[in-house]
Amino acid sequence: MGLPVRDQARYWGVATVVFLLGLWFLGNVLLPFIVGGALAYFLDPVADRLERLGLSRVAATAVIAVVSLLVVVLLFLAVIPLLFQQLTQLIGAAPEMFGQLQTYLTNRFPEILDEGSIVRQTLGRIGATIESKGGAFAQSLLNSALSVINAVVFAVIVPVVAFYMLLDWDKMI
Repeated sequence: MGLPVRDQARYWGVATVVFLLGLWFLGNVLLPFIVGGALAYFLDPVADRLERLGLSRVAATAVIAVVSLLVVVLLFLAVIPLLFQQLTQLIGAAPEMFGQLQTYLTNRFPEILDEGSIVRQTLGRIGATIESKGGAFAQSLLNSALSVINAVVFAVIVPVVAFYMLLDWDKMI
């Protein structure tokens, strides 16, 4: 004798909530594996085509891996010099930009130069606030560094998972 529909709905509802909560908490861990699986799914027809041309599954996967690596390296080599050039230009232009800002502010707001002016006092309070928020700034800087590390880990795990799955795709299905 089976469970009544009401009890079945309750059990399946609880199981669904537990499953979704598990996915929610493990989402950052599972994401590279899901993306790697999707990548393997989309590259499987390419591997099948290479197999029909006479390559083994291992050779087809190796060809796809080498071509993908070459594309990533070429994109990396195309972007990094541009970023380095722009960073160099920014560093070179920063003192001039700061001088222009200082000139603009002293011309536009000459009361900044007065010791007792409200503008100078306000700027002093803003500076004190910025100093007091240094811990929050350091925390945001640490979070940014951790996000870069997460991106690197993601960029390493996804191809490994994708090519491992692509190697055994026909056996999995």
